[in-house]
Amino acid sequence: MRLTVLVDNATLTDRYFLAEPGLSIYLEDGGTRVLFDAGYSGILVANARKMGIDLLRVEDIVISHGHLDHTWGLDALVRLHTEAILEGRERVEPTFIAHPDAFLTRSCDGVGEIGCHLSVEELFRHGKVLLTAAPLWLTENLVFLGEIERRFEFERASPCGYIYTPDGIRDDTVADDTALACRTAEGLVVITGCSHAGICSIIEQAREVCEEDRVADVIGGFHLLDAPQEQMQGILNYVAQVRPAALHPCHCTDLAAKIALAKVADVRETGVGLHLEYG
Repeated sequence: MRLTVLVDNATLTDRYFLAEPGLSIYLEDGGTRVLFDAGYSGILVANARKMGIDLLRVEDIVISHGHLDHTWGLDALVRLHTEAILEGRERVEPTFIAHPDAFLTRSCDGVGEIGCHLSVEELFRHGKVLLTAAPLWLTENLVFLGEIERRFEFERASPCGYIYTPDGIRDDTVADDTALACRTAEGLVVITGCSHAGICSIIEQAREVCEEDRVADVIGGFHLLDAPQEQMQGILNYVAQVRPAALHPCHCTDLAAKIALAKVADVRETGVGLHLEYG
């Protein structure tokens, strides 16, 4: 399995790409191409083109959760595919994969819409849409983890605004937050979006679904911004017990959290342009 970071809050030194507070990761497993999240704007298209990655050949577009910093870049992908059709260029019709709540309207702190601009009905005009709360295997080794069971009290967080459902408005616990996991020769590679469900809960679900205890790497947002001491200590204890071979925390993970994690694991630099390969 190979992956490349297309969008993150920062770029690697001497890599001349664009960055923004968002996330998008391109993956290849065997002959399957997957895009995990789309960032906040259209920079994933520019960065991918500069890296020689053809987003028109991506079969699966997986959304970690519905927040704007992971979904608003879908507009640019839709334009890319629309222009390809008009120009007669080859493309693969993508399948959009997400939790059933991922494309619902959300609001927080007076902002009227922090969710995806595109509805499920609109996405259906541009490809297939597969919404599931259950784990879904994309390849023999790569799995969409589905709705995450929140297993640890120290990771429980307050609602993040409101979500507008067909049954009415309710507190938004970001139940749609999910991740990918891939079985490799070195152990599991877990790819997270923001980890609203809790980074430890996500890793546990990956180990359970994949029937593999070894963790080779965890890359993505850990949702650790000014994390309370109790939460941070619980995470550190868990990581020290699981002993992942490496961690690549980025996006919504602050410097204090990275320094703390580095005391119990091999924390490595992450940014746009990072390319990793696993056996």
